[in-house]
Amino acid sequence: MGAGQGTMVIIGGAEDKEGECRILRKFVQLSGGAQATVVVMTVATEKPAEVGGQYRRLFERLGVSRVRVLHLHSREEADSAEQAQMLGEAGGIFFTGGDQLRITSLLGGTRLDMALRQAYAAGAVVAGTSAGASAMSGTMIVEGDGDAAPSLNTLKMAPGMGLLPEVVVDQHFAQRGRLGRLLTAIAQNPHILGLGIDEDTAVVVTPDYRVEVYGSRTVTVVDGRSITHTNASETSPSEPLALFAVCLHVLPGGYRYDLLTRQPLPPG
Repeated sequence: MGAGQGTMVIIGGAEDKEGECRILRKFVQLSGGAQATVVVMTVATEKPAEVGGQYRRLFERLGVSRVRVLHLHSREEADSAEQAQMLGEAGGIFFTGGDQLRITSLLGGTRLDMALRQAYAAGAVVAGTSAGASAMSGTMIVEGDGDAAPSLNTLKMAPGMGLLPEVVVDQHFAQRGRLGRLLTAIAQNPHILGLGIDEDTAVVVTPDYRVEVYGSRTVTVVDGRSITHTNASETSPSEPLALFAVCLHVLPGGYRYDLLTRQPLPPG
């Protein structure tokens, strides 16, 4: 995990859009406040006009004067130089929810993908909620049973955008009972770190890979490097997994985590 340049805001979905909007306000603040240019990426959703319009109104209500909504329906559109230039001018880039595979399959290797990475490296804030959160990591969970015991057939994974390497993110975490599938992901890849983010909760990842939790619920961190035994390579896909000595932390708002040292930190 090398040194980063930009900042990420990774949201577990269903963030507050009507009350204090703490998470979205934090994203706006990090992006440059009222003077920022925010680009809303609707590539994940099948209702881009509806979802894009909702976030446009939200960010305008939070004081952003320049909100642009970028709809993508094909890789040809994602290869447009004009679209890429739009990201280069953004202080904040926000991925909506939907289907994370749409994000990676439509963007991967295009001009827009390269522009996103250049903007992030230059200091832009990249945020994602729900599916947009899952796509941030190097490995992403595509689908899986949320309420089943950990087993190999409860999970399907794929490469993510890789902005947050050596991490796998799951969202709507406690609300959809997804601890089992995050444990399954870690059993298959013990070197990566699992972040389970509840609804109306987010992590802000700084350029030095420090994480701080914002929102009303919690973030569950699953570290598999301490695992002493697992039957992941021996069991059939339908059989339950065995895991010994998994390290787990639960972090409410204000608590922090160092991704490089893998150490939880108190508030302040």
